[in-house]
Amino acid sequence: MKVRAWAELLRVSALFTVPGDALAGAAALGRRPNRSTALAVGASLCLYEAGMALNDWADRDEDAVDRPHRPIPSGRITPRAALVAAGALTAAGLALAGRAGRPALTVATGLAATVWAYDLHLKHTPAGPAAMAAARGLDLLLGATATASGAGAATASGAGAAGGGAVAGPATGFVPGSASSPVPGSGRAPGGRSKSSPPRTPRAVHASAQARAALPAAALLTAHTYAVTAVSRHEAQGGSTAVPLAALAAVVALGGIAVREPRGATRWSLGAADSDATSGPRTGDGGAADATDRRAGSGWGGVMPGHRAGDGGAGALSGRRAGGGEARTTPVRQPGSGGAGPAPGRRAGATATDRLLLTALTGAYLRTAARPLVHAALNPSPPLTQRAVGSGIRAMIPLQAALAARAGASGTALAVMGLVPLARSLARKVSPT
Repeated sequence: MKVRAWAELLRVSALFTVPGDALAGAAALGRRPNRSTALAVGASLCLYEAGMALNDWADRDEDAVDRPHRPIPSGRITPRAALVAAGALTAAGLALAGRAGRPALTVATGLAATVWAYDLHLKHTPAGPAAMAAARGLDLLLGATATASGAGAATASGAGAAGGGAVAGPATGFVPGSASSPVPGSGRAPGGRSKSSPPRTPRAVHASAQARAALPAAALLTAHTYAVTAVSRHEAQGGSTAVPLAALAAVVALGGIAVREPRGATRWSLGAADSDATSGPRTGDGGAADATDRRAGSGWGGVMPGHRAGDGGAGALSGRRAGGGEARTTPVRQPGSGGAGPAPGRRAGATATDRLLLTALTGAYLRTAARPLVHAALNPSPPLTQRAVGSGIRAMIPLQAALAARAGASGTALAVMGLVPLARSLARKVSPT
């Protein structure tokens, strides 16, 4: 009975809607999930459960009237235990995010602050749905930021191992020799100090900039969450027809957006390793952060057609001579072609299979979310409103899968959809609302 009480408090059936946030964020960058993505998933799960425990602690007096069967008002879990659990889970989530890098910790801190602000105050204000929606969007960005940091670290490590004759410089990375160096071919200034060419952009800044590519996906997930949260504010008393209708319109609009391939976007096949150092013509600029990821005339940009999204490491080392300090441009050639071509793993558009998968996933999202909203609009009773909210929560899984497929990550999309039967099965035993 104690285990079931905690399962109800933490709403464990809704947990399966969380991993897809980080995976969709990684897919939006054109990256395969890595160790940092797994850390982001763990952080998201902890922060999500912290919010669940804190939610019931904050609503214990209200639940005593409207939901006396909940674990705290029924006496199965004490308010103090729920509050301690919320604090411990928040600390664990931030610790896991910190392991994924400083940018991920920054996003996770904002996510944790949003969760606590929502549960303790914003929930019963007009800003409540916006706060909950922002939390979901931040969760997707947490996965994107952590993945970018992890990919950048892996690429920098691989470049360091393959540096050959490059001269080890200061903490910023490897510094090649330069024709303008006072000591030709050595890369060192008089007195033995290493002299770098253009300074390297910090990896944390690079990872944060790369995460901007995930903003469109985060916006779609945020809009869906806002619609579901707006309906949830009426699940105890029911009586609203306009809100389910507005949520239904939002769901249909989101499905229409999700099923379309982004115009002008470069899609990436995730089957090839994305940390290789051959993503187009490069010049050895002396820094580990390659200039091909810079937006023309305006610092660090997001995804650019013709460049690999989030190439955060010292890729220019592949163009250096093994024994000297000179760098040269190394064009990448496609097998069987006579000129420079795109990097391995890039593709210009979606295949018929990709389009079919995206259409099927979007259809699953609409079917899961829309039908219960129609029923709630026709009969806005508490049971049907609660069913619409629960279905809206579960609909996040096919939406996350559709976002991954939209970015070209078919394997990730199918993996996310594998969570649907688990969520549906557990929802029969423990309500997600």
